[in-house]
Amino acid sequence: MQLTGDRFTSETAQLGNDISTLPNFPAEIRAPAGTLPGVSSFQVHFADYDILTPGDAPNVLVAMNPAALKANLADLPRGADIIVNTDEFTRRNLAKVGYQASPLDDGSLDGYVLHPVALTSMTVGALAEHDVSKKDAERAKNMFALGLLSWMYSRPYESTIRFLERKFAARPELVAANTAAFKAGWNFGETTEDFAVRYEVKPAKMNPGTYRNITGNAALSLGLVAAGVRSGLPVFLGAYPITPASDILHELSKHKRFGVTTMQAEDEIAAIGAALGASYGGALGVTTTSGPGVALKGETISLAVALELPLVIVDVQRAGPSTGMPTKTEQADLNMALFGRHGEAPVAVVAPRSPSDCFFAALEAARIALTHRTPVILLSDNYVANGSEPWLLPDVESLPDLRVEFATEPNGEDGKSFLPYLRDPATLARPWAIPGTPGLEHRIGGLEKADKTGDISYDPANHDFMVRTRAARIEAIRVPDVEVETGSPNGVDSDARVLVLGWGSTYGPIGAACRGLRQRGLPVAQAHLRHLAPLPANLGEVLARYERVVIPEMNLGQLAHVIRARYLVDAIGYNQVRGLPFTATELETMLEEVVKNA
Repeated sequence: MQLTGDRFTSETAQLGNDISTLPNFPAEIRAPAGTLPGVSSFQVHFADYDILTPGDAPNVLVAMNPAALKANLADLPRGADIIVNTDEFTRRNLAKVGYQASPLDDGSLDGYVLHPVALTSMTVGALAEHDVSKKDAERAKNMFALGLLSWMYSRPYESTIRFLERKFAARPELVAANTAAFKAGWNFGETTEDFAVRYEVKPAKMNPGTYRNITGNAALSLGLVAAGVRSGLPVFLGAYPITPASDILHELSKHKRFGVTTMQAEDEIAAIGAALGASYGGALGVTTTSGPGVALKGETISLAVALELPLVIVDVQRAGPSTGMPTKTEQADLNMALFGRHGEAPVAVVAPRSPSDCFFAALEAARIALTHRTPVILLSDNYVANGSEPWLLPDVESLPDLRVEFATEPNGEDGKSFLPYLRDPATLARPWAIPGTPGLEHRIGGLEKADKTGDISYDPANHDFMVRTRAARIEAIRVPDVEVETGSPNGVDSDARVLVLGWGSTYGPIGAACRGLRQRGLPVAQAHLRHLAPLPANLGEVLARYERVVIPEMNLGQLAHVIRARYLVDAIGYNQVRGLPFTATELETMLEEVVKNA
């Protein structure tokens, strides 16, 4: 089902529609088929205008079995089209999900436009002359469904045929079978009288340029590649496979020609240790993981803080604690990113707001790490990591110059000694000396260092100074001011008394909810944080402009706690931890009450 959704998305992207997707699948490699926990779905929202979310209420559902119908029916609006694979609506499959009677016959679907289609048997029949097993023929029913939907929405299909030719290049019989199944589905839509309507969705108005469809994990990977190119440094990724971050390891392993080295380590601790070692040697060290992995890496992150070396730690958040729900999304690692280390060990924290924004967030994380010689935690999450949207390819020359200057000469007043902790007065960063540079021999390690000399020091005053300096180094990071969106062309709306503050992947649902309120004449302002440590310098002034500040988060209020503590603002938290992103409708309903009572 994920492949089918991905192909439909690619076809739609070629037509120039704006797109947002929501893959939703179980964590188990072999989830119990036909049960509610085993349902794998792919939701795609496309339009001829700018959209921000995968949509709250799908207009069409393709249910390949009773479990898929039951799991998704509540999301559909009355009047929606439901295409069901009748071959799977057997008594046994109905009983698996608790249906006492078939919903196809008991009238419970009367409020919808039901299309009963024997997808499996029609596919097997269409492939009767092909040299494939019955199992392979039945598997091709997804291509039949894709062909039917491609007809229904007037999608091109040439790229899908080329995709099948590439994917099954070693097995031409599967290319022929899946192509035939796809065309059978298309022709079924063309000839049956069951579908009274066929849709055409024109291209969306977008800025001129070259676009591609991209997922968050792919965009983040390319951002790291771009950071390596723009800095002139080799990129080293030390990673241990973990859902939903593993795709970054897969993607980066394809880019050796850009100086990227990937290493799959034996565990999370080894992965970050290797990345930090690469950084010590003059590379852009990166490690990727998810929540449980960040917990294991904590000691080495603290070591990187003490060593004052650049390091990018990518945390693609998932629903926890512990193993939790590995394929579901959440924003519950914020506290761990901000505070989850021993001692006073502050780091910078950056969060992307959309799949394509992962590219720029990765560049920003690399910029901060290289400029300020500090670990940076890049807080993505499962929603943006696996979701996709169109991405306007940037002009390479417009990307930030990330070149760094390594220390090559002694910097002591005597002209002979090297002071590894003699800091840049603007960034408070220490010199980055590659091991083996003649005359720049120096100590590294976790023991406290003396200011300037880097000698091991137990001096109380020096420790106090170094702790405060490491904190000041993070606060000295220059980050852009947070911008406020009001829906007004000039960005000013004096009528708005409510500010919705978000971070990370809540940008889309919050934006769609605010857009809906403004269209109904209810003024509301929106601000979204990319930098969570340090926070933008103007944030306090922005918060003070509004009577109410609402913070929707997919956790139990972690950013709200920070805002209350730091700015003494009585922020209103709106929180859920269901493993699913907010819907725009629920946020709009909640915000309407706040706006009307402000």
